[in-house]
Amino acid sequence: VLTAIMYARNTIQYNWLSDVKVIFFGPSERLLDGDKETASQAQTLLNHTVPVACKYVSDQENISDEISTLGVKVDYVGKLIASLVRDDYVPMVW
Repeated sequence: VLTAIMYARNTIQYNWLSDVKVIFFGPSERLLDGDKETASQAQTLLNHTVPVACKYVSDQENISDEISTLGVKVDYVGKLIASLVRDDYVPMVW
């Protein structure tokens, strides 16, 4: 996940792509809560975008509050992901 965060941050910072969305979904959400380096690196994205974490998953893990205190938006992402794919975004899964 650290590689994905670095790639997203650099892609936004250096305009490699016109628009980048970052969605934490599944195991990466546990890392946001349990791994200080992952949390710290995720917060560096806030200078460029607001990442989103899946509310369903984080609620199941009882970590929604912890993730939101990092500045990551916690919301249901199923419809969001489907909408982005319909709008020709290319999912990159790490």
